[in-house]
Amino acid sequence: MEPERLVFDFDRYPYLTAALTGTGGRIRTEIEDFTVTEVPAYAPSGEGEHLYVFLEKRGLTTRQVFDHLHRELRIPEKAIGVAGLKDKHAVTRQWISLPARYADRLPQLEELPGVRILETGLHTNKLGVGHLRGNRFEIVIRDAVPEALSLAKAVLLELERTGVPNYYGPQRFGLGGRNPLRGYELVTRGKGRGRPWLKKFLIGSLQSLLFNDWLALRLERGLYDRVVQGDVAKKHATRGEFLVEDPEAENPRAAVLEISATGPLHGRKYFEAQDDARALEDEVLAAYDLTREQFRARKGARRPIRFPLENASAAATDDGLRLSFFLPKGAYATVLLREIMKKNPEGAAPGEEIAEDEV
Repeated sequence: MEPERLVFDFDRYPYLTAALTGTGGRIRTEIEDFTVTEVPAYAPSGEGEHLYVFLEKRGLTTRQVFDHLHRELRIPEKAIGVAGLKDKHAVTRQWISLPARYADRLPQLEELPGVRILETGLHTNKLGVGHLRGNRFEIVIRDAVPEALSLAKAVLLELERTGVPNYYGPQRFGLGGRNPLRGYELVTRGKGRGRPWLKKFLIGSLQSLLFNDWLALRLERGLYDRVVQGDVAKKHATRGEFLVEDPEAENPRAAVLEISATGPLHGRKYFEAQDDARALEDEVLAAYDLTREQFRARKGARRPIRFPLENASAAATDDGLRLSFFLPKGAYATVLLREIMKKNPEGAAPGEEIAEDEV
């Protein structure tokens, strides 16, 4: 296996809207150019043993806030809940939870530079990963081409019709995109040493790289908006999954974005594809000399090949081109921006750096 293949490179993946011209430009020139607001799955009920905190952070990872709560406020790690991880190079607003008995320590959280508490409320359960509906984005693209507004609107119109390719973005792969390489070493050479959450994260990065390759393969073969024999398809309205036994009968639903094929995040317990669909997944694994059995330490899951685009708009402002849109949980804004700009919007991956001695 060539190590370079295991390093994430956004430029190696095909565009869905390759026939449409991009806007070019730059993002994150100013930290306020990239704003993310979490949309929760539910609001605090007003009673319970857990305190939900809606906070704004600037220039910080979610992990940095998490570590501050644990180390400085002396709150046990297992007692802290988050619904999702948010960008460092942005203004982000998200919910966290902690046991209500630690409420008197909460003012110390604002001692961490860049953090501001916006709202609090009690609830009956700890906040868990995935307990959100999605995220709202407000993003400014600067130094785009003069006709950027019309170009962006054309791309958005096409993506509203076809859905957005559900690639994992650069944030998933760390600085330099090298996390999959380290995940590969863990999968092929044994458990290794290091913190459990970090090993899980690195192997997850490898799973994400394999998913991206699977998505690219289907796009290149004209199978992006179609299902094949043995696919595990997802119903976008209900999120239910089912095995495709009659592609001819199901493809009219795929054509109108009612259902979509799903790709594997390999593990010990997930809905496995069959027949033609499984052969496509095995083709990706074989390219890396990997087998499904090597991922038995992970639970496994499936991820849709695309997601519907909601509430998207573009407007010209004094700052540049301003985009607004909502993405469901697990989707990456950089994937949408890449289709609009026709370039890797991040340049180098902005992920959090991991020290060599942590693995």
